[in-house]
Amino acid sequence: MPRRYLSVNLSEEQQLFIKLLGEYEIDIFSIDTIESQIQKQFKNLNEVIENLVDKDFISRIERGKYCQANFRDELVIGTFITKESAVAYWTALNRHGLTEQFSNTIFIQTTHLKKDKTIFGVPYKFIQVSPSKKAGIIMEGYGNRIYSITDVEKTIVDCFDLPQYSGGYAELLRAVGQARLKGNKMIEYCKAINNIAAIKRIGYLVELLDKKGMRSFIRYAKQQVNPKYNLFDPQGLETGEFISEWKLRMNLPERKILEITNLQY
Repeated sequence: MPRRYLSVNLSEEQQLFIKLLGEYEIDIFSIDTIESQIQKQFKNLNEVIENLVDKDFISRIERGKYCQANFRDELVIGTFITKESAVAYWTALNRHGLTEQFSNTIFIQTTHLKKDKTIFGVPYKFIQVSPSKKAGIIMEGYGNRIYSITDVEKTIVDCFDLPQYSGGYAELLRAVGQARLKGNKMIEYCKAINNIAAIKRIGYLVELLDKKGMRSFIRYAKQQVNPKYNLFDPQGLETGEFISEWKLRMNLPERKILEITNLQY
């Protein structure tokens, strides 16, 4: 028999709480704010919720944060449990359709310190960045299931800023190859991350791929070029030719880049 019919096992307060969650269509909530959301005060809210957790009507995400027993939207959960956060990096690449590779780990960018953890069997990695890097965040989902995510341009820039969270450099290059990018946004977000090596790599790549609408960004990127040479693939070997215009050492040859991005040489 479905659990919702076992009302005899619930007190009147517990039944009312479950009813109000349904009426207000609340799937995920914090104990600190739920009473204002459902416009009802309970004598002992903590006891009501803990009893509902014990009876499997509600699941505890972490201390003070809960969800309906059948709610398992990992993107909503990941951004709900930490402040100033957004789905980002590899997870955002996949969500935007820029990679078919799917990570079992959910990557969340946040301006707050948050320890990595596993919730309902799903691993979450929280990457803390400075507040100045918070930009390019949009909202997806609906109602109580809304969550924040970095837009396409910010996702690309973030992955070049911290490529270890991109799902692999080849996947990142493919993502740039197929993404529709806006130069003004790329400039804004590159200014936010303030990573000259990353800007040079992006600039070289979009020029090589002849990305439409990126002339203003390429001009900007070339203005940022400094005297220091950087590897094009930051996790690759110290090898390859030097390109003075971008001050990059091409440890990933141009021919290989074009093969990866499915463009003819």
